[in-house]
Amino acid sequence: MELDNSQETSSREDSSLCGEVSAPVLEQAFSKILHCLTGPEARRGSARDVALKDLGDLIEATECDRLFEGSGAQLHGISETLGQVAKALEQYAAPPKEEESGGARHSEVAEKAATVGLLFLKLLGKVETAKNSLVGPAWQTGLHHLSGPVYIFAVTHSLEQPWTTLRSREVAREVLTLLLQVTECGSVAGFLCGEKEDEKGRLSVILRLLQPNLNKESWKNNPAIKHVFSWTLQQVTRPWLSQHLERVLPASLLISDDYQTENKILGVHCLHHIVLNVLLHLLQIKQSAVFLYHAVLLCLLDLFPILEKTVHWKGDGARPTTHCDEVLQLILTHMEPEHRLLLRRTYARNLPAFVKRLGILTVRHLKRLERVIIGYLEVYDGPEEEARLKILETLKLLMQHTWPRVSCRLVVLLKALLKLLCDVARDPSLTPQSVKSALLQEATDCLIVLDCCSQGRVKSLLAKIPQSCEDSMVVNCIRKVQISEGTPYDGT
Repeated sequence: MELDNSQETSSREDSSLCGEVSAPVLEQAFSKILHCLTGPEARRGSARDVALKDLGDLIEATECDRLFEGSGAQLHGISETLGQVAKALEQYAAPPKEEESGGARHSEVAEKAATVGLLFLKLLGKVETAKNSLVGPAWQTGLHHLSGPVYIFAVTHSLEQPWTTLRSREVAREVLTLLLQVTECGSVAGFLCGEKEDEKGRLSVILRLLQPNLNKESWKNNPAIKHVFSWTLQQVTRPWLSQHLERVLPASLLISDDYQTENKILGVHCLHHIVLNVLLHLLQIKQSAVFLYHAVLLCLLDLFPILEKTVHWKGDGARPTTHCDEVLQLILTHMEPEHRLLLRRTYARNLPAFVKRLGILTVRHLKRLERVIIGYLEVYDGPEEEARLKILETLKLLMQHTWPRVSCRLVVLLKALLKLLCDVARDPSLTPQSVKSALLQEATDCLIVLDCCSQGRVKSLLAKIPQSCEDSMVVNCIRKVQISEGTPYDGT
């Protein structure tokens, strides 16, 4: 690529790249290369290859003081252009979507990475030389725009992944080493958080660059992004991670909420690191602890089938306890004394899934579940009544799965459900009528299942209540139970 010097003075027309090329001319040359890498021409492999070669030649031929000369707008102009070129190179070497990947594509990505890595080494070499020859912020301004894309590239290709080869990993690691040297950082943690207490670090810049590719619609477009985010997160510990909680927590939750087991595990690792390294009072203030707890429980529920698929019951003796048993036991231990409504809702929200997962084996936890269910049904849960609705769902599932053990608990469960009916019917609070109706319906359904589990004893016990009860809503629920035609659970 020839430099366009038509607007320059005659003294500059004959200057070579190695000589006295001015900052505006260099910026124009880098802009042309950037256009070839990102514009319509980028679709043509030959044009892109020529642009990469021209970029290498331009970096080699330009003296370091020319790359970072000037001040004010002029200096920022060429520095920003260099940063955009670096970002384009990082994206050029990025792996394709997972569904588009394969052996040939991975090999192609590794070749691109090796080529781009060599260009970054040349560029960082110029910065290192400029450090020793320039006074002032010129080289620091250029490095500010380069460091983010160069770091993302280096981490993407230095980890052992399907799209990397031994050669591409070696080049990427050289790039990361030189980046740390140029930035005068002794470690990646120092690069991200700052080597000194009063030094800001570059984590904010990295997270800002990753952010567009870490939302629900885009995070799978580049399979490397989740690994770059996770690896970067693991390098940052307390107290530095706390100030970035609002950026790292949503991305970690997003990864953990995926259907793929690999992503769930990666997301849980991220969440665990956040819990260990974010100041606890911040998690409480921002109510992040509740979201973390809920996300981890959902991940565990999806991982149980994989963790327990090697557990086989041979029929000789009691079934072995499982990971699901252990987690449910721990949850019930915390649920019983818990009085904070937010945590009560979180616990209750996940309880039905554990009963479904364990099925008949929930009978192991029946006594503790009974205590928790009765205790939670007695406490008003606010306008949405989320906790009590989920507890009623849990009770219904529990009775369906463990029906042989339900009849001996008939009186206790019947009293709890009738008390709930009366409390809801007489509730003077601002609870919406739709929520009250849902509670009454769920409680009625539980009474019907309880009647089936006790071979019709509930109907006989409730027979005289409509005659003495003056509350129409309670009477209406009891009549629904009386006319229900559920099939008794009798083992046939």
